[in-house]
Amino acid sequence: MLLATQLERVFILKDKGQEIRLTDPEPRWSAETVLNFYAGTYPILTTSKISAPAIKDDAVEYRFESVMGTKG
Repeated sequence: MLLATQLERVFILKDKGQEIRLTDPEPRWSAETVLNFYAGTYPILTTSKISAPAIKDDAVEYRFESVMGTKG
């Protein structure tokens, strides 16, 4: 018997050299909506982009990466 389960989403923010794991506030929201949701708490997210999701430890990881300080 094949059993399918939905993987948990985890959002990772790197701020000041520390990785912060953010839980999924609402599984039905898109990753971009989650980014905007957390931008009120973490202002660095206003200038961040979302990396491609990766499956790790039975969870789908999205990384919020800051684009500040890069040119081009």
